[in-house]
Amino acid sequence: MKTFCGRANPTTGALDWVEESEEYDYHQEIARSCYADMLHDHDRNQKYYQGIRAAVSRVKARGVKVIVLDIGTGTGLLSMMAVSAGADLCYAVEVFKPMADAAQNIVKKNGFSNKIKIINKHSTDVTVGPDGDMQMKANVLITELFDTELIGEGALPSYEHAHLHLVQEGCEAVPHRATVYAQLVESELLWSWAQLQPIEVDGARLAPPPAVGICAGAHSVCDIQLSQVSPQSFTALGPLCTMFSVDFSKPVSSALQSYSAQFVAQSSGRAQVVLSWWDLDMDPSGSIVCTMAPSWTYQEPKTAPWRDHWMQSVYFLPVESRVTEGEELSLTVCHDDYSLWFDLKTHRQEECRAVAPPPRPCCTCQAHLVWNRPRFGELNDRHRTDSFVAALRSVLREDSVCLSISDGSLLPVFAHMMGAKKVFSLENSRMSKQVIEQVLEANSIQGGVDLLEVRPDQLTSTDLGGEQVSVLMGEPYFSTSLLPWHSLFFWFCRSAVAGLLKPDASILPCTATLQMVAVEFQDLWRIRAPCGTCEGFDVTAMDDMVQKSLDFRESREAEPHPLWEYPCRALTPAAGVMTFDFTQCVPQHPMVSEGSLPFVRSGRCHGVALWMEYNLTEDVTVSGGLIGPIGEQGECQWTPHRRQGVYFFRSPWDTTADARAGVSYTLTFEPSLGDIKMDFSIKSQ
Repeated sequence: MKTFCGRANPTTGALDWVEESEEYDYHQEIARSCYADMLHDHDRNQKYYQGIRAAVSRVKARGVKVIVLDIGTGTGLLSMMAVSAGADLCYAVEVFKPMADAAQNIVKKNGFSNKIKIINKHSTDVTVGPDGDMQMKANVLITELFDTELIGEGALPSYEHAHLHLVQEGCEAVPHRATVYAQLVESELLWSWAQLQPIEVDGARLAPPPAVGICAGAHSVCDIQLSQVSPQSFTALGPLCTMFSVDFSKPVSSALQSYSAQFVAQSSGRAQVVLSWWDLDMDPSGSIVCTMAPSWTYQEPKTAPWRDHWMQSVYFLPVESRVTEGEELSLTVCHDDYSLWFDLKTHRQEECRAVAPPPRPCCTCQAHLVWNRPRFGELNDRHRTDSFVAALRSVLREDSVCLSISDGSLLPVFAHMMGAKKVFSLENSRMSKQVIEQVLEANSIQGGVDLLEVRPDQLTSTDLGGEQVSVLMGEPYFSTSLLPWHSLFFWFCRSAVAGLLKPDASILPCTATLQMVAVEFQDLWRIRAPCGTCEGFDVTAMDDMVQKSLDFRESREAEPHPLWEYPCRALTPAAGVMTFDFTQCVPQHPMVSEGSLPFVRSGRCHGVALWMEYNLTEDVTVSGGLIGPIGEQGECQWTPHRRQGVYFFRSPWDTTADARAGVSYTLTFEPSLGDIKMDFSIKSQ
């Protein structure tokens, strides 16, 4: 059965009513899941297996039956490990029905149906008793309820309930313990993701609003592949601190708690950022450890396991503060049932602090709600700012009337500072408008930009005071964009305001080019690769389920990834494959581009990376993808500010198998849909 769904189109800006199968969201959930990533995490799997064997052995040594509760069983992998290790019975709980069905099939295929019972419920709804889901309480508790922040998927409430209702007192738990670590650092790079820095504009200084500088920011973790952040980009101000541990074999509380670690500053600097990760001790002795530590903490970084389901966390302190080498400091972490936050005090401040823990961060300036962290980094990118300033300088005149179309952009402020006669800016929300007003006020240029809460298709000459626009500009940046080509919304806006432009109006950017390169990923390929067998268990039912959902639609679509976090090698040259001319209105008919790129390096081609490059003027270009030439071995340097599109091939291609092979493409831009349909294949030249 199909139904009509209203979906906001990020490219056209319209609310599209599209006919979708009732299974669309179901397949989306499966296709975008990270189960394959976890199954490919051999370090995780092996450590769990070792811990499960040890726990089952300890219970067996007591001369009692081993009854296992596996919360969040997923594919049923950990339950099968438990039965293989000698468990007598396993209750495997999985709330997501498609996954519970897959687990049922996998368990049956591996011959464990008589000892593993799949329960399709949330663990807090599971009942115990003669007529319950579980006949008796378990004496071994196995879970995989963790996320990058450890507790963000509701691990604490689930453990709390399990100890009260589902497991025996003194049960064995795998993992047995989790320990959270943190390190205080100074980092211009990371801090640029949290605070707006002063900006040089054509010899003048644009200051950030004071309210932004004292704002604690948004209360959400910044989870990244910290292994890709070079240690040279930050200075450690203190040692790695053990913040707190949770013993999962004992009753767990989800109540608000705080912990402090005292240390002596090992360097002088600006305390700005806390780096954090955690370890899992799979057994009570701590001899089986699964760590989330970034690769640069290893003696041999290349030996560090790669995982995307668990990364590392970056927390921004509420305010920047100076610390002096040798100074006694106290770092405090607080957590509720789902999240963590940090605070820093000198030892003297800590002694005077009230009993109440530091409050949860809350954005009071609105800027952290309008600009996400990559966007802060983009606004603070000096090279990027210089490119826009140079482009504006080439088109602005004393009589220029400018119109800016972007979300929360500083371009209209730049244009005013550079002497434009009149500047208008369309803001997508009241909050965005208020943030730009704060920027204007902080620099004593209130009224320098007319901020209009008007949709482009509703803008009239009256809104512009009867003026005709001589410079239409955009970054372009829109908060609703997920894929690079969603920024073509600027083109649709340009077309909507065409009647308000002077015949010789400058359009900045004047064109955009969709770029592509075929790549070999170092690790990202794992999230789409079938597993087959995992630690000796057949999980092909999971592979089949994911592939079915990919075939439903997703396999013919690209997905967004910040490639600076995921190293890859270019196997073909990078090339522009479709150009969009913003000096003209959006065409009425589809645009089609066909061609091929030859492989110039040997390797395993996993897919194609795509991004937009904006030609601000004929001489100035900014990239939403590669920001440097491809290295001799195919090394790629990607912008950290925007996500790129990745189109995965169903199977990797060995480029050495056919020296004449290349990647063929057919791209079709459908103006009526605002989307780019794409088809890629490997073909001999």
